[in-house]
Amino acid sequence: MEGFISALNGIIWSPALIYLCLGAGLFYSILTRFAQVRHFKEMCKLLLNNTESDKGISSFQALAVSLSGRVGVGNIAGVAAAIGFGGPGAVFWMWVVAFLGASTAYVESTLGQIYKVEENGQYRGGPAYYFERCLGWRWLGILFAISAIIGCGIFLPGVQANAVGNAVTQVFGDGNMVVTSFGEVGTHKLIALAVILIVLAFIIFGGIKRIAHFTQIVVPFMALGYIVLALIVVFLNLDKVPGVFGMIFTDAFTAQAGFGAAIGWGVKRGIYSNEAGQGTGPHAAAAAEVDHPSQQGLVQAFSVYVDTLFVCTATALMILITQQYNIQTENFNAATGVGTMILQNVDAATEVASPAFTQMALLSVFGQFGQMFAGLAIFFFAFTTILAYYYITETNVAYLNRVFNNKLPNIVFKLLLMFMVAYGTVNSAGYIWNIGDIGVGLMAWVNVVGILVIFFMYKPTMRCLRDFEEQKKAGGPITFDPVKLGIKNATFWEKRLAKQQQQQK
Repeated sequence: MEGFISALNGIIWSPALIYLCLGAGLFYSILTRFAQVRHFKEMCKLLLNNTESDKGISSFQALAVSLSGRVGVGNIAGVAAAIGFGGPGAVFWMWVVAFLGASTAYVESTLGQIYKVEENGQYRGGPAYYFERCLGWRWLGILFAISAIIGCGIFLPGVQANAVGNAVTQVFGDGNMVVTSFGEVGTHKLIALAVILIVLAFIIFGGIKRIAHFTQIVVPFMALGYIVLALIVVFLNLDKVPGVFGMIFTDAFTAQAGFGAAIGWGVKRGIYSNEAGQGTGPHAAAAAEVDHPSQQGLVQAFSVYVDTLFVCTATALMILITQQYNIQTENFNAATGVGTMILQNVDAATEVASPAFTQMALLSVFGQFGQMFAGLAIFFFAFTTILAYYYITETNVAYLNRVFNNKLPNIVFKLLLMFMVAYGTVNSAGYIWNIGDIGVGLMAWVNVVGILVIFFMYKPTMRCLRDFEEQKKAGGPITFDPVKLGIKNATFWEKRLAKQQQQQK
């Protein structure tokens, strides 16, 4: 099974997907005239929008929910894996993906807002909805919904849970070993699993409101605390900073692990971390209460910056400054010596696809406190990401229920996700990361191709952006009239505008 998963992962994450994601980001950056730069001030202003309703959440809450999906293990263990397999140059390609991906995030999240629906007292939307309502291709909506349920409900939660289990072991040790169906598992890991499952059940059975209220408190606090620790590490090692940045830029094109490895791992982990183009961000974006779809598109573009340019860079600088990393080929086996160890700074047996490099970096500067804080950050980052994955799963189950007349009970998917969290916690890191990559890749293929088709056929996001910019230039007020812009099937906005006009009369 592990060999099959690895082979399938290699097919999905072929160079074609890597260059498709980079190309789509560049394409939309040019077409929007680099809106991710031009509207940076507007992005920051929109973050302060705390307007919510009984049916929708605020822009900031939507940002927190989407960030809970973006800021996860990919920022800690994923960056370590990118450096461990692709060298320091992989960090540069993560930056490139973030900068270009911000425009992709704008496009997909704006689409999520344009074509959202009101369903059972709450707003829902995402790729499945905009493929059906914009293109009229229900089959593509069904394909994405199935991919998202498989990816976010089955494959990806295990990656986050696995990192939590490894972080707990790194801090507290294994404890007493218990024989299970998955082999021997330490009691400390089992205790962490029990805590995760209990709190997870309480929150996911409370719906999007409970998820939003939890994440809007936890995510900013943990991200800020993590960045502050990284800044302290940088400040204490200012003399090393120029050399580290020089190494990142130099190795981006002459990487110790090879030019292809630097790009491949940088893009793969960049997409895994910031999720731009993956199609996950539009789900939370669609739930936001805003005056114009472009507003939430810009907020989601900003979330990519927070994820990669801030949190991922913080991780990379800590690892590289403290030199707590190795560089090796993917097939390197410390026990047998098979494969190539390109650069060794720490124990060769250190698991690359884990939070170990990050924890070791913090341990080298802050002692046991640093290691424990990293473990705590991993716990909250991973836990909030699992919540985001559940919400995405629930939204796509709701979509399929619309298509198949309510034949998919939500409780089954809640229990399945919790089982996968348990499975991921006690399983091996490398195997579970490969499964997670398949989940990311499946959604990315369907979503990126789909939004490109939407652009060439209808261009709703470009019309939307021009309309928003014209209204801002005119001094407002900001409204959205899809019929005036020639955007069809945006029924939520049509009804909303008609209701507003009726009230004005």
